[in-house]
Amino acid sequence: MTAPKALGNSSLPPEAQGHLVRFLDYLQAECGLSVNTRKAYSRDLRRFLAHVAGQGLTDPGKLAASHVESFLRAARQEGLAVASVGRALAAVRTFCRYLVVEGVLKHDAASIVDTPKQWHRLPTVLDHETVLRLLRSPQDQQDTYAVRDRAILATLYATGMRAGELAGLGLHDVNFNLGVARVFGKGNKERIVPIADEVLESLREYIETTRPQLLRDPSAGGLFLSRTGRSLAREDVFRIVRKYVRRAALRGNVSPHTLRHSFATQMLSRGADLRSVQEMLGHADIATTQIYTHVDAARLKAIHKKFHPRA
Repeated sequence: MTAPKALGNSSLPPEAQGHLVRFLDYLQAECGLSVNTRKAYSRDLRRFLAHVAGQGLTDPGKLAASHVESFLRAARQEGLAVASVGRALAAVRTFCRYLVVEGVLKHDAASIVDTPKQWHRLPTVLDHETVLRLLRSPQDQQDTYAVRDRAILATLYATGMRAGELAGLGLHDVNFNLGVARVFGKGNKERIVPIADEVLESLREYIETTRPQLLRDPSAGGLFLSRTGRSLAREDVFRIVRKYVRRAALRGNVSPHTLRHSFATQMLSRGADLRSVQEMLGHADIATTQIYTHVDAARLKAIHKKFHPRA
């Protein structure tokens, strides 16, 4: 199957090109869409029409749901982000509705196609040894921020916090006596998450040594501070994790969310009950947490296939 990226640069059949030009005019004259939006529609629809042309369909009046599904499968195999594929599908749907209104298409070919939001993709997780490589990477004694960054990585992995939740931690949100942290998740919903003693030691070292060096305003209440003395932003946490992913020479797209996925998967694989993991992650729906049981099952299947002689 030809991938949509390559097809996107191909010229379109005259009939498809004509319908596309008239559709873009319609978006401007009738819908009043901006130039940038029309460009995005044009880009996505050129990919789509080039893809179906590669399958032998040059007349958009004969589009069927199978053509739309084929395009989405190709996009998925190409590795396009779910959001990008969703945007492309929205363009195709609008185009198909336009063709129906114009009498070119008898039935809306895209109306019964599932959105990418309904696809279930297993999250990337790291094994324990790989996580340890990452956690040990902030070791440069000359780096002022190594102690802070070591505490950040350890806290992310030990608690399963989101990057934004960690960035939002206040200095008094960690209770060292009880060994827990108060976390404010989506919708400002509060939850309590346990923290291991080893991680508490990392946090204590940061608070006693590095944080006072970063502090500019004595009234600042954020736990993790930037070099300018302000509380870290979510984007800062991502940047810090990427820095040490490179330093540890890890492969793949490893982010703070990867540590969250790894935390949940390893908790469940070691016998933690699903409800407890749900509470620690701050999931409103237990179905969201259940994805990690599938991740562990997938890992076991991969091991079985690799090592069993009859697999």
